[in-house]
Amino acid sequence: MRFVDEYRDAGRAQVLAADIAARCEPGHQYTFMEVCGGHTHTIYKHGLEDHLPETVTLVHGPGCPVCVIPMGRVDDAIHIARQPDVIMTSFGDMMRVPGGTGSFLDAKAAGADIRMVYSPLDALKIARANPDRRVVFMAIGFETTAPSTAVTVLRAAAEGLENFSVFCNHVMIIPAIKAILDSPDLRLDGFIGPGHVSAVIGCEPYGFIARDYGKPLVVAGFEPLDILQSVHMLLGQLADGRSEVENQYARVVPWHGNRVALAAIGDVMRLRPHFEWRGLGFISHSALGMAEEYAAFDAERVFDLPGLRVADPRSCQCGEVLKGVLKPWECKVFGTACTPETPIGTCMVSSEGACAAYYNFGRFSRERVREASRA
Repeated sequence: MRFVDEYRDAGRAQVLAADIAARCEPGHQYTFMEVCGGHTHTIYKHGLEDHLPETVTLVHGPGCPVCVIPMGRVDDAIHIARQPDVIMTSFGDMMRVPGGTGSFLDAKAAGADIRMVYSPLDALKIARANPDRRVVFMAIGFETTAPSTAVTVLRAAAEGLENFSVFCNHVMIIPAIKAILDSPDLRLDGFIGPGHVSAVIGCEPYGFIARDYGKPLVVAGFEPLDILQSVHMLLGQLADGRSEVENQYARVVPWHGNRVALAAIGDVMRLRPHFEWRGLGFISHSALGMAEEYAAFDAERVFDLPGLRVADPRSCQCGEVLKGVLKPWECKVFGTACTPETPIGTCMVSSEGACAAYYNFGRFSRERVREASRA
């Protein structure tokens, strides 16, 4: 297939759905986790759950980069933004993420100079244009966005821009998946692997999932037929008694990853011994910080940060949603106290958040859909 419309063909979707139903063993309930928030939005935007038999359940994983940022890190970023002569820059997703003392938008309304950018290179441009100001880029994301941050730091170093720094919050997908696998809260039959992250790290790092845990994983693209084909491939592995890593998204994802991007990350960043994830707690060696050689561009060294831990609101169940234990509509504040306009948790804010997907596309629960169809 060559065009996007071909990946959204209803006829082909129906054929795949019939094949998926035929592959399901009678009486067996299958649970697959789509790790990436982009997959979650595709599933609910296109109503893919309605194409799957009721014996196949898709649950959401921790692959939303904004959702996993703990409140304390947001508060640290706001603390930086409030310093004299600072311009804080951030992706748009972060602007409404609640911390313990409010969001970036709240701080901006109170006078902090916080600007939305589409790339860290935009932040670098702001630093060049404001040599008398300290410009900080709030770096977030999995391995997907880490290369662009690394390349920006390399360029800043080459240009000798002393007024630019990065508040690094890049996290890594493999430790998060391992934490899910080691959790007693959830039993999974397999994984729909993240496409964007895999375009950087490749497919090989997932080998331990099949080898050590006996769970199949299929790296998937982001169109409806990509998701359905990935479910079909997972069921095929289970039917054959196999546990392997397969690459459905081969048109984009190289098996060995993007070596240039990985080299850039390796030059500029180093593994942190531990890092806190919202809802998941501290996970060892799960995030990246700036290497010692680039300390001059590390906002955590340039600024004196409070570094306080802030507990999530008791009413928010983002942690359970991120681990796939709860569906968003099962959270007690979903769609009532917590909406995109008045978010309590990050899963309702991010463009990849599971709660935002359910809320924006009206996909609340299969039970409600069945009740509506009987009415």
